[in-house]
Amino acid sequence: MHNLSVCATAICIYMFRYKHKMKFYNYLLLLVSLLCAASCGEDHVWDNPGSGSGSYQPTPSITARMETPRVLTDGSTVLIDHSTTVNGKTIVTYELEYDKNKLHSRWVAFRFDGDTRGKSTGRADEPFQDDPSLSSTYHIGSNGFGWQYNRGHLCASNDRLYNATANEQTFYMTNMSPQLGSFNQGYWITLENLVQRLGRNATFSDTLYVVKGGTIRDDQVSGYVSRSNGKRVAVPKYYYMALLKVKNGTYSSIAFWMEHKEYGYTYKNQAPLSEIKKTAITVNQLEALTGIDFFPNLPDAAEEMVESSCLPGTWGM
Repeated sequence: MHNLSVCATAICIYMFRYKHKMKFYNYLLLLVSLLCAASCGEDHVWDNPGSGSGSYQPTPSITARMETPRVLTDGSTVLIDHSTTVNGKTIVTYELEYDKNKLHSRWVAFRFDGDTRGKSTGRADEPFQDDPSLSSTYHIGSNGFGWQYNRGHLCASNDRLYNATANEQTFYMTNMSPQLGSFNQGYWITLENLVQRLGRNATFSDTLYVVKGGTIRDDQVSGYVSRSNGKRVAVPKYYYMALLKVKNGTYSSIAFWMEHKEYGYTYKNQAPLSEIKKTAITVNQLEALTGIDFFPNLPDAAEEMVESSCLPGTWGM
């Protein structure tokens, strides 16, 4: 509304000053154009409580990125993105939609492309911390989730090895999920390793878009982990990935849906790809399971065909 008021004032001044040069229909054309511009300028403003002022704004173009799922607009979540500057260029590390009640992300999204698929650093020395872009109202503390659960990365540390700062950003607690240790280190990791290999292979895709998460819908939560500050973090009943690749202008996709449980694998005895292949589904099926609209920025004509495909063999499985 502030933008509309400013534009209306500007229009009045302009019309008064130049009334002898303008016809009535020109007034109307100018009014419509400026008011549309003002209202469209508010489309990417989200109610995101940031640190301190509570006025944190994500990168305005973030919802236009191919990897970004459709964001809820009911006020229950906040949209956050993290970025770094590499050789003078701003690169998005990852983005996420954080649930203010469940204190857990709804999804985390990022991409492997010419800027982000390289390796120029290693894993940071585990600098776990509350997300500085999130209001302290929603901070959960950086300590672990207890003996049963790991602080499981969603955007993995090994997903972001192109820049040291980007790697450190993966240790924000908004990117952590309470994952059973054996699931994280012996099962989920197999799919993560595959995605990293594919993402860094420029012959496989020009860009690989990745959305990862644990389910936090009421019927898809197995329980809650209590924090030292009295807050509770949802423990997902399922974990998922949605993948979209583009190569020479052609898109294809696949998704994965895993129950969060003990599978009998460990870090030293990780699940084979043949086991992970059994969890492959279409993106359309994943949307039905999660209620999340993945890759809404795909052209409408291509979205249904692309998201109804599930060909594990073409994804290195």
